[in-house]
Amino acid sequence: MLRIAQVAPNIFPVPPINHGGTERIIQELSAALRSLGHEVTLFAPTDSATNGPIIGSLPSLQALETQYGQVPPSIPAVLEAVQMEHLRRHLGSFDIVHCHGEFFHAALLGERRKHSLTTIHWRVDELDRQLFFAAFPDLPVAAISSAQESGIPEANRAGVVHHGIDGSRYTPQTAPGRYLAFIGRMTDQKRPDTAIRVAKAAGRSIRLAGTVDVGNPLYFEREVRPLLSTTAEYVGPVDDAAKNTLLGGAEALLFPIDWPEPFGLVMIEAMACGTPVIAWKRGSVAEIVEDGVTGFVVESEAEAVDALKRIGTIDRAGVRRRFEERFTSRHMAQRYVELYERLLAQ
Repeated sequence: MLRIAQVAPNIFPVPPINHGGTERIIQELSAALRSLGHEVTLFAPTDSATNGPIIGSLPSLQALETQYGQVPPSIPAVLEAVQMEHLRRHLGSFDIVHCHGEFFHAALLGERRKHSLTTIHWRVDELDRQLFFAAFPDLPVAAISSAQESGIPEANRAGVVHHGIDGSRYTPQTAPGRYLAFIGRMTDQKRPDTAIRVAKAAGRSIRLAGTVDVGNPLYFEREVRPLLSTTAEYVGPVDDAAKNTLLGGAEALLFPIDWPEPFGLVMIEAMACGTPVIAWKRGSVAEIVEDGVTGFVVESEAEAVDALKRIGTIDRAGVRRRFEERFTSRHMAQRYVELYERLLAQ
C-alpha cells in the first residue's frame, strides 16, 4: 500500500460542477487508487465533495466568485500559497506526492521532488513551461499523451499515462438519434463554429454544450451565436447526467480542435457511451481515436463531412469495448502506480 497525496488546482472543486476536466480526472484517479488498496489524501478546495480525506482551508476560485462576484486577480496565487502551506506541514506523511497544479509545488518539494510526480493538464509548448522545466530538471513529469510528451524535456519525462474514467457513469446506446454533438469550451481552441458548419454541410442537426470561455467571451458572441438556429442548438453547460444523455443519443461527437490538444477528455466520454468521434488530427487525437474503429481522424471540414457519410460503418458496441480496454479509470490508476513505484525505487 502506498500513501499518496493528490494535489488539485484551486480553480474548481473536486469533482467539478459542469466544467473542469482536470478536477474530474483527479476524482477518478483518487477513487481508482483507493479501489486498488492505496491510501489517498486529497489537497483541494473546501467545497470539494469527493470521498476520502481532504486537506484544505479555503474554497475554490469558482466558489469565491459566486459569493463575492469579481475578485482581485491575485486570488489564485493566494489560494495556491495557502494550499502549499498545508502540503508543507504534511509532507512527511506520504510516500509519493502527485501534483496537478501549476508551478509553486516544485520549489516547495525541494529534495522530495524525486519522490513526486507532476501531471500537466495543459499545453507544454509555451514559454512559461519552457522556463519552468529549465529551472527544475529533476522534477518528474507525467505526460497525458505522447503528443504532449514530445514537448517535455527528456530530463523531466517520467512516462505517458492516458486519462481514464469510470465507465459505470456512462450508458452505451446502440440506437442513436440523427443529431451530432459538440461538448467543450466555447473558444477558438475548440472551434464550435466549425462543428456547426460541418453539421450543416452534412445535413445534420447539432447540439452544442459547454461553458463560454471566460478568457475569450467575445468569441461566442461573434463566431458562434450568429450560426445558431433550430438545427444548431446551444444547450449551455451540462452536468454528468445531461452529458450522458447528450453523448449517448448522438450519432457522432465532433471534435474540431484548433490547438495542440494534450488529451481531450470528451473523446473518451463519448466512447464510453458507444458514440464514435470525428476529430481533427492535432495534438493527442491520433493516439486516442482509432481511425475506422472508434471514429475517424480528419484534417478538414470536407473530410469530416465525408466521414459522416461512413459513420454507420462504426460498431457502437465496439467503440464501448475499446473504451473498456484502453480508457477506464482503473487502467489509468494502474499505470500511475507503476510510475510511483519506479520513482520510489530510484
